[in-house]
Amino acid sequence: MSTCLVTGGAGFLGSHLCDELLRRSHRVICVDNLETGSLANIEHIRTDQFVHRSLDIIEPYYVEEPIDFVYHLASPASPIDYLRLPLHTLKVGSYGTHHTLGLAKRHRARFLTASTSEVYGDPKIHPQPESYWGHVNPIGPRGVYDEAKRYAEALTMAYHRQQGVDTAIVRIFNTYGPRMRPHDGRAIPTFLRQALQDRPITVFGNGAQTRSFCYVDDLIRGIIALAESGYHDPVNVGNPKEFTLLELAETVIEVTGSRSEIVFEALPTDDPQVRQPDIGLAQEILGWEPVVELRDGLERTIEHSGRQALVGFAR
Repeated sequence: MSTCLVTGGAGFLGSHLCDELLRRSHRVICVDNLETGSLANIEHIRTDQFVHRSLDIIEPYYVEEPIDFVYHLASPASPIDYLRLPLHTLKVGSYGTHHTLGLAKRHRARFLTASTSEVYGDPKIHPQPESYWGHVNPIGPRGVYDEAKRYAEALTMAYHRQQGVDTAIVRIFNTYGPRMRPHDGRAIPTFLRQALQDRPITVFGNGAQTRSFCYVDDLIRGIIALAESGYHDPVNVGNPKEFTLLELAETVIEVTGSRSEIVFEALPTDDPQVRQPDIGLAQEILGWEPVVELRDGLERTIEHSGRQALVGFAR
């Protein structure tokens, strides 16, 4: 039985990762100070193989028991959060990654850091391969998140090259599923919340900008496959099927049977116009690709979340 430490384990992605690791008979140590995570995401876990520790990883922290894998997912990730917590976001990407890499080094554990498609910024190559270096505005309002993740990648590779830490980097593209926070500012939870209340669905710009949406179960499979692969360079994990935000809004209306109308609002600063992963590397080295189609994933999200949770009435 392997022991896995998951930072950010009470968050949306982190809690699903904890579930799947436990399902695979691993022991899981969840580290989360609940700044953006929630105990509600892990309250269903009832096993001695799981423990939650409330620690702030921007300060040095220690785990005494042996650890085999470190999954570093902790970070404010939604625009609502990193615009509210800009300095904390930068500190998690820098100090938090440094402390967690140091822990992995002490335990000789395999370390995986969760990076993001945002490292590509507003890309000039489409779809985005891992070899693309990106087009990021470092001083814009989104820069605190983009640059925190870019720095975390650089730090991870430095620990690998100089300190010999066994590392991996996953670049996560837009992901959705149960346990999304309805008010986190991202497209799918926002559209679902609005549609389920028959309220206007707000689309930024003219809705022509594109995203690629990966269901959370597919993403978690990819993350674990990468952690267990021995591969060190960044790997895109996401769904390459591209949709405009207008198409997404229309699909959400159809799936929910909503009477909502679509309204348009001003485009946020530095909002990327395209986002689509090239997953050729993940297919080659991991044998991974997503299997859940958007419509099916939306239906699963509604079924497993429940209407109240998606519209924000639940705790």
